[in-house]
Amino acid sequence: MYDAIRMRRDVRAEFTGDRIDEEQLTRILRAGHNAPSVGNTQPWDFVVVQDPATLGTFADHVAGCRRNFADSLPPERQETFDPIKVEGIRESGTGIVVTYDPSRGGANILGRHTVDDTGVFSAVLAIQNIWLAAVAEGIGVGWVSFYEEDFLTELVKVPAPIRPIAWLCVGPVSRFQDTPDLVRFGWREARPLSEAVHRESF
Repeated sequence: MYDAIRMRRDVRAEFTGDRIDEEQLTRILRAGHNAPSVGNTQPWDFVVVQDPATLGTFADHVAGCRRNFADSLPPERQETFDPIKVEGIRESGTGIVVTYDPSRGGANILGRHTVDDTGVFSAVLAIQNIWLAAVAEGIGVGWVSFYEEDFLTELVKVPAPIRPIAWLCVGPVSRFQDTPDLVRFGWREARPLSEAVHRESF
């Protein structure tokens, strides 16, 4: 487990182009489904996307969102951002859209009465389980966040009030990078643990 946590990377450029084995995919999805959830609501669903046309449509949309972000940057940050690849949608061959259903479990959900976000947090725990299980299988995962939610909702036909909260690119990789991409390309350094730990109060 500690090795998987240490080795986990947001994979973008290292996908081999091979499609994940169906048995591996099932094991990884089962790990996600075994995540803890508030009130045992399991508020997630997993939409597996492997149709090349759908992958291409989403990749084109993400490319446009990437350009919009690049255009919003000051020149020196644009230069740093330019070589950073933000997705491996086509190359991975498989997308897992993780959704969140705020209505699952009914009106009175144990544990969500005062902190409604615990529902979303539960779905994110499923994502983390998927990611770590994938690493243990030697499979790469890349979390795509350059998209408009309405576009993805329509693309994979997610019914209201359910919403997509992640597109994960999943597939075999040639390697896991030793250093995370955003550190390698100079976008942002990691914080040491000592800066993140506080005692008794912030």
